[in-house]
Amino acid sequence: MRGVNGRGTTTGQPGGRLRGWLKRTALLSLAFVLPLSFSVAGPGAPASAQFDPSGFDFWVDSQMGPIKSRVFRAADGNTARVVYALDGMRARNDLSGWELDTDVARELTKWNINVVMPIGGRSSFYADWNAPSNFFGLGSSGSAGGVTGSAGDSGSGLASGSGAGPGLSTTYKWETFLSRDLRWALRDRLGFNPNGNGVFGLSMGGSAALTLAAYHPDQFRYAASYSGYLNVSAPGMREALRVAMLDAGGFNIDAMAPPWSPQWLRMDPFVFAPLLRNNNTRLWISAGSGLPAAADGLDFNTLNAMGLEALALANTRAFQVRMGALGARNATYDFPAVGVHNWRYWSTEVYRMIPDLSANIG
Repeated sequence: MRGVNGRGTTTGQPGGRLRGWLKRTALLSLAFVLPLSFSVAGPGAPASAQFDPSGFDFWVDSQMGPIKSRVFRAADGNTARVVYALDGMRARNDLSGWELDTDVARELTKWNINVVMPIGGRSSFYADWNAPSNFFGLGSSGSAGGVTGSAGDSGSGLASGSGAGPGLSTTYKWETFLSRDLRWALRDRLGFNPNGNGVFGLSMGGSAALTLAAYHPDQFRYAASYSGYLNVSAPGMREALRVAMLDAGGFNIDAMAPPWSPQWLRMDPFVFAPLLRNNNTRLWISAGSGLPAAADGLDFNTLNAMGLEALALANTRAFQVRMGALGARNATYDFPAVGVHNWRYWSTEVYRMIPDLSANIG
């Protein structure tokens, strides 16, 4: 796999471009923190919920309590080819946005790939946190459980709800769950291959997919990020994420990791990029231009989705140049000329990626 843009643009001149993209990322991060306010990481289009009866619930005990995943079996019944699909910051506790707002599970299973959709993890970045989310020892007013809105719900987590639920009354331990508890339960109970899996995600889930692949290369051979925030240590990014996490469930980012601590830097794809190069992880990295298609219309949701995607694009371009500077040639980059922060774009991107994913897992 060549380290080129999916539209044919090579990385080239890594040093100068790196400095240029870092500057642009910093400016865009700061520019979007205030105007995006309480909408930083939510998908930009309303959801149309569609439960898929071909999937089944798969419960696994964890340090966070019992966690549900949705599993969709490969059409040919194999257990060797497995991909995990990670949700965005407004992940619900009943179904994944990938099931509610797309039909990618149906397509992936047609390609004889088993699909695992972990449920929950709102605002978690699928990380192991330091402590339950609280503010000065008090639980937040947001609710991580019982969410009735869609993954793109724009309601504020500060407005109502209790401080109970995963990540609030308990400590998030998502990386441990995904790389240990769920992994071995899938092997022991379903016979799924625990090695050479794929993982993809949108926004928050895109960043997490690269993190999992970097630190668990035996489990994840393939990783994809769509509209991911791949340079979270850039100026302004932590505060942008702080605002987003307050809105998406009332979560305190300081409970996840102290600012610019080793734990925080461990979560930054820009920082751990050398691991992805050294592991030779197959990567599919994409972000839209921020320009809407005619089907997106022009309303508040679209304007918000445009701004979010512009921020994701700046982060993703910075990551691309970082990988180029490292001499990495294990990634495909796809930057469509049209694309905003919504499920329509992410679903289309999965379809583009599937042939490459199918060729590199199992």
